[in-house]
Amino acid sequence: MKDIYDILGEWRRRSRCQPNRPGRSHTLATLVRVEGSSYRRPGARMLIWPDGKTIGSLSAGCLEEEVKLRAREVFETGEPALISFDTRRRFGCAGRIDVLIEHAREKFFVDLAENLDARRLCFAITRFSDGKVGTRIAQFDHEQEQQHELMQQIDPPIRLWIFGDGPDNIPFHSLGQLLGWEMNTFVDPNALAFAPDRWTAAIVKSHNYGRDFAALQRLLPLNLRYVGLIGPRKRRDQLMNDLLEREIVVNAGFFAPAGLDLGAETPEEIALAIVSEIQRVFAGASGESLRERKMSIHSPIKGALLA
Repeated sequence: MKDIYDILGEWRRRSRCQPNRPGRSHTLATLVRVEGSSYRRPGARMLIWPDGKTIGSLSAGCLEEEVKLRAREVFETGEPALISFDTRRRFGCAGRIDVLIEHAREKFFVDLAENLDARRLCFAITRFSDGKVGTRIAQFDHEQEQQHELMQQIDPPIRLWIFGDGPDNIPFHSLGQLLGWEMNTFVDPNALAFAPDRWTAAIVKSHNYGRDFAALQRLLPLNLRYVGLIGPRKRRDQLMNDLLEREIVVNAGFFAPAGLDLGAETPEEIALAIVSEIQRVFAGASGESLRERKMSIHSPIKGALLA
């Protein structure tokens, strides 16, 4: 999902810098079909400009140069191209992938920006053969299956609220920015002026009992999917007892102490452990070592691949 946020961000930047050059200024490459193994899954996207700059990726770096070369042809002719790579022979993966290269329509970006700015999920529907080829944004998935289309659900980025200030906020913001998350910091929980949505998580880390209690008193009734408390178990138990006396329900979205067991000690390691736990919760993943996983390491994309 990070690719699509980065692509949209670069489109916004270039649109501001070149407001009089809409339309055919870039091409969009989309991984639309996979057979066997691949580094990326269907829905991976890369935006390519005529100057050769790219945003996003389709592989670990094996395919991008060839895709850029083919993108020049698409840019010159205006015709989309569907290209196949047999990764069993040329690369280290045991599979075959198809990549659609098309002119990136302005309406695709405008519709995508409108939905993400409103924090609505939407669907990127990429038709790669048999008809009008290209990618469009829709607010609803298909009522009926269509052939030769990739349908990808696009969620708004995770919005992380941090309650508490201090130098240990820096690694949280660094990791959040790397992942494309929206970051907000609050010193006073009463300063929270907007409502959460299903993609909102919170960390309470003021390191002060009264302020932590005030923040949890405000957050827990919101039923967020993730509220993490940094601090020892003893203080957590005291907070929970006081919260229960106020008849505040502590639900399954409360994680205290926050974070996965990574042996974290430094602020950077602690932030990594907590951000990893948030990612696990929102992705619906197990958090186990991939070595122990019996199934494919890639989860199915949100949406459907209709072939």
